[in-house]
Amino acid sequence: MMKSISLSMNVEQNIRIKRAALSLLGSVLLMGLASSANALGPVEVPESWGGDLASRQRLTGDWGGVRDEMGKKGVVLDANMVLLPGGIVTGGSDIDAEFWGNVDYSLNLDTDKMGLWPGGFFKFEGVSSFGNTLQNQSGAFIPINVASLYPSFNEASSGLMQASYTQFLSHQFGVMMGKLNLFDFTPAEFYGDYRTQFMNTGLNLSLAYAMVPMSAYGGGVVILPTKDITLMALALDASGTPTENDISKAFDDGVTLVSAAKFNTKLFGLVGHQSVGGVWSDKPRFSLVQDPDNFRRALLNESYPILGNPGPVLERIIKKFFPEALIPIEPPNRKNSTWSVIYSFDQYFWQPDGDPKRGIGVFFSFGATDGNPNPIQYSYMMGIGGKGVFSGRPHDTFGIGWARTQFSDQFVPLLRERLGLGLDHEDAIELYYTAAVTPWLNVSPNLQVINSGLNKALNKNDQLQDTDTAVEVSLRMNILF
Repeated sequence: MMKSISLSMNVEQNIRIKRAALSLLGSVLLMGLASSANALGPVEVPESWGGDLASRQRLTGDWGGVRDEMGKKGVVLDANMVLLPGGIVTGGSDIDAEFWGNVDYSLNLDTDKMGLWPGGFFKFEGVSSFGNTLQNQSGAFIPINVASLYPSFNEASSGLMQASYTQFLSHQFGVMMGKLNLFDFTPAEFYGDYRTQFMNTGLNLSLAYAMVPMSAYGGGVVILPTKDITLMALALDASGTPTENDISKAFDDGVTLVSAAKFNTKLFGLVGHQSVGGVWSDKPRFSLVQDPDNFRRALLNESYPILGNPGPVLERIIKKFFPEALIPIEPPNRKNSTWSVIYSFDQYFWQPDGDPKRGIGVFFSFGATDGNPNPIQYSYMMGIGGKGVFSGRPHDTFGIGWARTQFSDQFVPLLRERLGLGLDHEDAIELYYTAAVTPWLNVSPNLQVINSGLNKALNKNDQLQDTDTAVEVSLRMNILF
């Protein structure tokens, strides 16, 4: 009997491993996430972490020379804190002010510098969050602060974002495995770094990635056929989260494939980038097309990693007006796969003295999905970004962007039709200016104007009221320790 159970467990484990391997092979063939190989390779180490308070690279300096010696031997220990005081000054569902913060702590190991073997890189990253966000007060459906998505959405917690190993077998080919952090692969020239650029989720990455886990066990490959082309493919545990660390559960209920191709361009001699990406997953998910009496199981318990958790917002409304819909009486309809595709570009139109790291440019991104089970149908993003525009402020950045999220027309049609909740699309406009006060401290005044996808919301008295356009202001501080 025990032998039979053991054999069954081994068969199931082998099936999961084979499914992940075959899916990764398929992803390599797709090769279609705007990614960067820089996140996988060596960490940039300055000549010294020391110096006076105004010029040192980190607030805590070189630790009496110990930090410099560690860096030379391939060991980089780092910490980064983002503080986000802000408030809703008009509109939304409530005028209020709150304070939120994230702390990232990481350890990078370079096996070559450590005297072990060339081309190997370990990365470990943990995240802790604290405080309260303005998500509920904003009335927005899309998270207005991408930092509030992890480790757990909209609540203070801690989690492991990454524990990975990357091995470059040549200058053109590398493999990676372990627990991977999606946000390591999403930064673009003018967006994707919430610490110094835009904060709204829709202006950090395409929301066509709504079903992709932010942190999950898996593996992948990176191919650099030329210095201007980067190809990447990842196979991830479809249900991975920053707070789930049990590797034995990986791939239990499916695989998510994320693949990309990124091209460096030099239009009119100015720096630019083009990228195409694709996502496919075979995790069985609740279909958006359900019997009306099946809401709770079909929608409220479903997880959308990049959207946070919209369930509680909609549950209050359903419970108030359609309480019978919270009692499931029919087996839920399921979809056995989901897909999305994304195209993005950025292009400088002015750079001082041909400096490739400074100037002003434009960016654009468009994503499309199956619209079921993905609640997002289309995702748009565009804007203008600048880096080091003023000669006396070479490390300052700024940006103005617009993001539109178009929801699937199959997403809770009952609430649209009977209550006029909208859920057609959500628009967000964001402006920021990041001033580099010192190499270890930057400060960013930030303004967001959000026209929520929800036309109405429940107030404190459980009455539906119109949701006005929200204006949120904040003062972000980013401190490198």
